[in-house]
Amino acid sequence: MKTDDYFMAEAIREAEKSLDEGGIPIGAVLVKDGEIISRGHNRLIQNDSVILHGEVDAIENAGRLNYEDYRKCCLYTTLSPCPMCSGTVILYNIPRVVIGENTTLMGAENLLESNDVEVVVLNDSKCRDLFLKFTSDNPEIWDAELAKVGNNTEVK
Repeated sequence: MKTDDYFMAEAIREAEKSLDEGGIPIGAVLVKDGEIISRGHNRLIQNDSVILHGEVDAIENAGRLNYEDYRKCCLYTTLSPCPMCSGTVILYNIPRVVIGENTTLMGAENLLESNDVEVVVLNDSKCRDLFLKFTSDNPEIWDAELAKVGNNTEVK
């Protein structure tokens, strides 16, 4: 049986793919019944997009599932999902989200939990290190992304 660590490693591969494309290293996979049904990664920079976060990309790439299928899914994401991504999880009734790490950026985990979504944080140092290396190597890109959403969040 595949474990949370296995699926997180796949989400990390997606984050690395984004980085290889010149983007922000955040990745996600959507798992149903123990199998990956879609993959996604942050495409804000690559697609000049305002919404293609890794989680939204993975959910979009799954296509239009029915209610019962979404209820059998788990979303794995390398970083804590923002309010938009958390809202998408809630909208599609995905019952479980596994987060690689939430110390660099804290997303809307309380929103997920208050809507009966199980949240698991793995504290995976690979997720943290990948993101911190990107922000350290590319402060102008990260600062520009934060400025677009009026966010004064600092990377810890």
